[in-house]
This record gives sequence, C-alpha cells and structure tokens, in this order.
Amino acid sequence: MRKFLQRLLSSWIIRMSNKFGSNPNRKRIHEALNKLYKTINDNPGKRGLIFNVKETDKFIIFSDQHKGARDDADDFTLAEKNYLKALEHYNQQNFHYINLGDSEELWENLLETVIKHNQETFEAEKAFIAKNHFTKIFGNHDLYWDNDPLAGFNLNRIYGSPIRIFEGAILRMPLKESKLDIFLTHGHQGDLQSDGNWFSKWFVSNIWAPLQSYLQINLNTPAYDNQLKTVHNALMYDWISTQKNIALITGHTHQPVFASLTHLERIYVKLNKAKEEKNTSELAFLNNELRKRIKEGDKAPIFDKYKPGYFNSGCCCFSDGDITGIEIADGFIRLIKWSYHSRAIPERVLLEEMKINDLSDLNLFNG
Repeated sequence: MRKFLQRLLSSWIIRMSNKFGSNPNRKRIHEALNKLYKTINDNPGKRGLIFNVKETDKFIIFSDQHKGARDDADDFTLAEKNYLKALEHYNQQNFHYINLGDSEELWENLLETVIKHNQETFEAEKAFIAKNHFTKIFGNHDLYWDNDPLAGFNLNRIYGSPIRIFEGAILRMPLKESKLDIFLTHGHQGDLQSDGNWFSKWFVSNIWAPLQSYLQINLNTPAYDNQLKTVHNALMYDWISTQKNIALITGHTHQPVFASLTHLERIYVKLNKAKEEKNTSELAFLNNELRKRIKEGDKAPIFDKYKPGYFNSGCCCFSDGDITGIEIADGFIRLIKWSYHSRAIPERVLLEEMKINDLSDLNLFNG
C-alpha cells in the first residue's frame, strides 16, 4: 500500500509543496533585511555579530540540516556522514563555522528527541566552540533558539558552554580603498508561510510530518537538479541589487545560488556567450547539459545585467545525501558540496568559485 501511494502521490505532493510551501512578500523582505542590517551595524552583538575579516580568516557556511528523530520524516539521515566529514575537515583547517539556521527541525520534533538522536553531530559542532570558531544563527524551523526562555539553558546543555544565538552576521572585508560587507541571515524574513506563521508550524507538525514519515518522501531534490531561481531567491536578489558594497548569503530555500544564479541559469549565460563567440564545441557541450535539465518547450530566462552579489548555501538534507555550503577563504568565495563517492566515502567537490575582489564594487555582469 505504501509503495502504491508513493507512486500515486509523490509527484503531486512535490508539485504542491513547490507551489504553496513559500509565500514571500517583496515589501516585507526588503523591510526585514534593511532593519536587520541596520540593527547589526548600530548595535553589534545584539541581533548579530560583525567580523572584521583578515586575509588569513576562513569561513564555512552551512544551513538547513533539519536534524530530526532519525525516523522516515528525518531528511538529514542520509546526509549525516557527509556533514560529519565536512565538519572534521573544516575544524582541522581552522575555519570559522557559521550555522545559518534551521539546523534543528523543531516544527516536527520535540527538542529532547532531536538532542537524543544527534549527539554525534552536536559533538562535531562543539569542536568549533573550543576555538571560538562557531556562530549559530536561527531560522524559522529552529526559531525556538531565539524566543524560548529556556533556549540558553538548553544550548549550554547541548554544547557544554554558554553560546549566543543571533539573527544574522556581517563579514566586513577591507578591499582596496573601500570595504565589502557580506551580510548573512537565514532568509525566512518576509516569507508569509514561515515568518512567525503558527498555522504553517501546526500543519508541518501535525499533518505533513506524519504523512512524510509514512510515504518516506524527501522533497529536496539533488543539489544540481537546479531550476531557475525560486520566487523567494529572486526577491532576495531583488534586495541586494539595490545595495552598494554589500553581498548577501542566505539559506531557507534549499536551492543553491552562486553569484546570483542557479546552475541552470549559469548554463544559459554561458550558452549566450558561446553563441556570440561562435564556439561550436562549447555550444554542443552546453546544449547537451541543457537537455538534461529542461523539458521540451521550456523558455530560456531573459538576462539583462545582474550583480553577482547574492548567494544561497543550499541545504544539508538533499535526497541523495549530498550537502552544499559556501566557503570564504584565500580571497575566494566558493560553492561546494560534499558527496558520497567510491565506497560511499564523503568527498569535497568544488562547484563554483570567484574572487571576492570581484564583489567589492559589485561589477555588472553581462547576461
């Protein structure tokens, strides 16, 4: 019966989730991001930290683990080994780990259940605290960390020392004669389905979680099954396009975005360039890549000029066990994934990279 219902309902559930799972509002998004950025600048340490970044500093940003109860509704289960190997690597390389929210799935699970089933991952995160290399930012699914009076007590219980919880952070980087602010927040602000919506939380906890557990459906398609930007990601880009000397990194949507484009969008941009240069071999390669990712009749997006200032870390709960994140190190910003390769051994894969200098004045790229 379960397999019959999976075949019958999976496509419909995924389609409905994509359609109704997010309800971003442009005005609310702009107001929320403006307010948080100003608050962090005016009162550092209140809602977020400012890091004055040195050349030797290194950061890794992961979001959206959604650690759960290790049942059939726990999307993190398949990704756990990749996540643990990644944290081991970044701790050894002296990276500062910024956890960008929705780390714990507290809409579907009781906190005690999440703690019980995630001891190993909490220990791996704890290793960064000993070096003062851990910053925890809350999202909508772990909003508990920001608004419950016992949150501080429970964070102390989990990590063995008191840690602060924040809504955002700014990485302030001196570049040439100016500076670049890389602004980080989970990104749920302005999403009417997520930003303090009690009904969404009730629905996920009481309806969706039991259904997902029974049908064993993970809605997070593999990291590079990229589509055009979701509406929410497009509105995040809309905000950053109005700013000067600011880049933005969020999570929340589970869709990796690098320098304002998804992988599919980057293929279209490269295809336009290859057509202009009459590069037949590149055209053949890119058209083949495009055919793998689009359906017949899909229209190409219209690119004018865009600022490469928006990034999304993706998530740590893709259905194939991959995780994606953003690295900032050695003068570069990189989109990476950790994926199972030979003998199911986790391995770091570089997906995209660019020099941070290219973000300093937010150069316009031709589409």
